[in-house]
Amino acid sequence: MPRTKQYAVAASGQWTDEEEGRRRLPAGEVHAWEPGLNQTVCGLPLSRARLIRFPHVSWSDTFPESGGAADRVRRQCPRCASVAGRRGGDARPRWQRTNPRP
Repeated sequence: MPRTKQYAVAASGQWTDEEEGRRRLPAGEVHAWEPGLNQTVCGLPLSRARLIRFPHVSWSDTFPESGGAADRVRRQCPRCASVAGRRGGDARPRWQRTNPRP
């Protein structure tokens, strides 16, 4: 049985939430990142793209309906979302064959 991967966040910017005890949160464009690797899920190198790592923020917290760390997230990488999971309002349903050939 395959284990589901837990993706963290790498973002182009950051901000500090004063209400939650000065917690660093992602801002700008966010990418899914697997801790322990030096690149995002879509293949961007973290250091060359100048992305900031947020190992304490999970990928699912960047969606607006989650109520998590999505306050200042402007864009989610569509390539990362296709791999790590997309649960936003623009999410397309999974592909399903409705009338298979015999």
